[in-house]
Amino acid sequence: MADSYTEVTTQNWFSRLGESFKGILMGLILVPFMIFMLWCNESEAVTYAKSLKEGAAVMVEATASKIDPGHDRKLVHVMGEAAAASDVVDTHYGIRVPALRLVRQEKIYQWVEHKKTQTRQKTGGSEETTTTYTYERKWADSPANSTEFNHPEGHENRGSLIVGDANMTASKVSLGAYRVPESFVKRMGRPQAHAVAEADLARLPVDLKSRAKLSAGVFYFGTDPQSPQIGDVRVSFEVVPPGSFSILAAQVGDSFEPYQTKAGDPIDFIESGEVSAEKMFKDAAAANAFMTWVKRFFGFVIMAVGFILILRPLSVLGSVVPLIGNIIGLGAGLIAFVLAGVISFVVIAVAWIFVRPLLALALLAVAAGGVLLMQKMAAARKPAVA
Repeated sequence: MADSYTEVTTQNWFSRLGESFKGILMGLILVPFMIFMLWCNESEAVTYAKSLKEGAAVMVEATASKIDPGHDRKLVHVMGEAAAASDVVDTHYGIRVPALRLVRQEKIYQWVEHKKTQTRQKTGGSEETTTTYTYERKWADSPANSTEFNHPEGHENRGSLIVGDANMTASKVSLGAYRVPESFVKRMGRPQAHAVAEADLARLPVDLKSRAKLSAGVFYFGTDPQSPQIGDVRVSFEVVPPGSFSILAAQVGDSFEPYQTKAGDPIDFIESGEVSAEKMFKDAAAANAFMTWVKRFFGFVIMAVGFILILRPLSVLGSVVPLIGNIIGLGAGLIAFVLAGVISFVVIAVAWIFVRPLLALALLAVAAGGVLLMQKMAAARKPAVA
């Protein structure tokens, strides 16, 4: 069930203009800060690329069945069957399963607030803002503080998680003759659902057993699983069973630890199945490239927001007539995004110039194209001004 409330507020032209000039300061902070963050992101990406190249050059193949002392402290690639000497145990719930690791997830039924805002400019430069607050009851990862809701009345939350989420591992996990450290085991495999049964319900501690029910393979703490109430909690489990794994890390004695490259970043990759070292390096490079581009995108967008804040007084000045204000706003937005794009490409290119010169040159060419576009836009506006 969901319900909503709508509020309408109006801000006059002078107030908007004053706020837009205050926004210039925020923009002047955002732009250089995001340039710095983009540079840091590229520096990290370059370091990671160099680390992968270094690792690929020094890596040695090792067999899981027998440990070669000559590989000690070297970066080794090992494939084999991972097994646990004992069950994984969740001491809070009494769950015991033959697996490499056991993941516990708790969720609580809560009111959740959603906010949606729409803004409309009016003749004379004022601005009307319509804000809609929508409330729905749903399963959440953590309790929501309903006192901070815009309309807390009738949406009061209560209750708490029992012990919270956990990622538990078997006490002794091996990959052939190797011992796998707990920090590695916590990252092994993709967890799959594990349904609890009546026997698990019977093993619950006394204080939990009196309140728990079984519902679709999970523990349910509440009156009726078919009609959840605010504060009810459900607890589900996932497991990673024994199986084939590949590890790329430093061999230390009969175990593993991250291999520290001279370039700067450690290497400790784990994948399910028998995966070649070449593919593990490619997968790591692809994952790094994806995250780098995600950070680039957000850096670019936030930088553009900074430029929009700097240029915003122009659109507010023209908003006495909404159509003119909108046209100026669109033009300012285009300029802001072109400026942010040009600077972003230059920062990325400079960071990669010695590592991937062709990529850097291509990015500089795109940046130059952005500068030419801005020059053409400026030239096209001169006749109109005259």
